[in-house]
Amino acid sequence: MEKFQSVLLNVWREACRHIKISESTEKLSAILARQIPVEKIFVRLIDRQHSCLETVAVGLASPEDSQLNTRTDCSPSQLKKLLSWCKRGEVTKCGRQSSFNIVPTGTQGDVIAGPLGNRQVDFGVLLLVARPKRTFNARHVNLMQVLLDPFSVALDNDRRLRELATLREAAEADTRSLLTRLGREKIGDTIIGADSGLRSVMERVEMVARSDAPVLIFGETGSGKELIARAVHTGSPRSAGPVIRVNCGAIPPDLTDSELFGHEKGAFTGAIDTRKGWFERADGGTLFLDEIGDLPCPAQVRLLRILQDGWLERVGGQHPIHVDVRIVAATHRDLAAMVAAGKFREDLWYRLAVFPIVLPPLRERREDIPELARHCAKRAAARFGMPPVIPSSEDINLLVSYPWPGNVRELTAVIDRAAILGNGERMEIAKALGINSGEPTFSSHSDRMLPGRITPTPEILPLATVMTRHIEAALTATRGRVEGPHGAALLLDVNPHTLRSKMRKLRIDWKRFRDK
Repeated sequence: MEKFQSVLLNVWREACRHIKISESTEKLSAILARQIPVEKIFVRLIDRQHSCLETVAVGLASPEDSQLNTRTDCSPSQLKKLLSWCKRGEVTKCGRQSSFNIVPTGTQGDVIAGPLGNRQVDFGVLLLVARPKRTFNARHVNLMQVLLDPFSVALDNDRRLRELATLREAAEADTRSLLTRLGREKIGDTIIGADSGLRSVMERVEMVARSDAPVLIFGETGSGKELIARAVHTGSPRSAGPVIRVNCGAIPPDLTDSELFGHEKGAFTGAIDTRKGWFERADGGTLFLDEIGDLPCPAQVRLLRILQDGWLERVGGQHPIHVDVRIVAATHRDLAAMVAAGKFREDLWYRLAVFPIVLPPLRERREDIPELARHCAKRAAARFGMPPVIPSSEDINLLVSYPWPGNVRELTAVIDRAAILGNGERMEIAKALGINSGEPTFSSHSDRMLPGRITPTPEILPLATVMTRHIEAALTATRGRVEGPHGAALLLDVNPHTLRSKMRKLRIDWKRFRDK
């Protein structure tokens, strides 16, 4: 070993300096050519799946090497012998007709072969081919033995590089597929109007993003509050952490604590496992509480404690848990009025409204509508598999003149509808808006219709109002009886327990209908 110390040091230096096996082999071959009469060096990888050897690198290559067959097939018996030899780690001199069949076709001269691989999974073969009329002696075989480790490391580095490349290609393919389904061109959220109608909003986002202060976003439904919340997260030091959106209005009141703060196993019926709440899942990142005005009062109390000291307790838990979460809340409600009416905690209001951001409705930033329309048209084309069609100037004029009560969300729906109606040939904006077509408009706000141009729709009542009136009509017909053969539950074709639950939620007192 000592007599090879100087050359081995240079070999290890070059083996660790390069990642690709082709680069390593080229550099190492130049070093070895000064020590032994080698004409060619081959590094071959054993492919068990296809029962063959594949040449992955050639040292001291010449133009004639392009004529060599890089693949050598092995019979099952040859592959078995080859793998057994690799596991033994033997260096051997072999001729052209080796029983292993490891020498590339067309190779001439004396050959030394040694197994590569530090694991019991992937093996390779190192081949040294002597110069014409030269042979390898015992010293060369000993040198070959000490070369196996650095070449094995180089081969393993190359394998890891190829694995990473495969994983990257798979991830990029998944990303492209996801972006296609979402109708996007890139992963980051696009904020259209950041330099025009939303300039003041983005300036406030930039001001507050670097801090950890709670942010409260005010804006009408569909105006893009979540997009602004994500912009706050992206510009913050927490951008590498998770950003989780929770719609407070969509959580059943009985499950609010469990969803937000988690629960322990057995805390209540159905709690078969311990579950982390949204706060724990957002630890180290940002929690976006959408529609914070719909959060029940008991949950508001627990939320206040987290904002104060960062501690929470799971439902059924006995030990406090510390979380590091930034809160970004949003609402379309008038929270100040709700505080005055006693429907929202005043102390929580002061904690959340540290830095308010008011998001203007789309009708107040009409200069953004043309760019938004073009962006939505491209997304619609990608989602529906249609040729991209850009709205014409007449279409843009129609869009700009519409008041957009549903804001950007309504604009997106109108563009999608226009793309479908146009069948990829044009944008049917007028039809999508119900203008001069004899069709009703799709807007949910009849008081904001364009006069004389859009057919008004009948008044649409809130679902809770419709349900209340329908249940009250059934109770009137049954004189307040809820269940039984002559009860309202049978009349409405629902379970009596379900009906009672609905009545409690809608605050309907069955006693009022007893004497009717």
